[in-house]
Formats: sequence, structure tokens, C-alpha cells
Amino acid sequence: MLMGGSRDWIRRAACGGMDADVFYPVASGPDAFGEAERVCRDCPVRAMCLEYALDNDERYGMWGGMDPEERRRLKRLDMRRRRMRAYRRGNGVI
Repeated sequence: MLMGGSRDWIRRAACGGMDADVFYPVASGPDAFGEAERVCRDCPVRAMCLEYALDNDERYGMWGGMDPEERRRLKRLDMRRRRMRAYRRGNGVI
């Protein structure tokens, strides 16, 4: 976690020193994040980066190999899973 936690993972990120425009493209379209995806693919801290983005509700840019729409879908899926677990335990309603 970046906020109050260790920042070691940032120094090990494959994107270190790269132009931010790669991860926050102005253009849209199917390949807008193409270069960022290639950088993230083999990044040793990809999971930590994604966790940071999800924990901090990062709504823009490529984080942990996922673009904003992919992260939104992942969060919705996670919310559905939590509701189902609560329902199965009898503690919630879908």
C-alpha cells in the first residue's frame, strides 16, 4: 500500500522513469493502452500496483495491467461475490 505503507514496490516497477502518457493516454480506442499493457505484462510488482489502484479507487490510467474499465468490472465482480457470500451465510440479501 502506498498510503502509509511501504513504497518499495514502486521502485521495482517496470514503468519507472517512463512517460506518464503511456499509462494515461489521451487517445481512446482498442489499442490506447497497448504500450502500457506490454510494459505491465512482465512487471514484477503488477499485483501490488493493481491492489493499490483498487484500494485507492484509481479511476484513470493503466494500473497493474488493467485499464479503468477492466478495474470497474473487477470491482463489480468482487462486490457480487461478497453479496453472495453474505446471502449464503444468511447475513444479507442480494
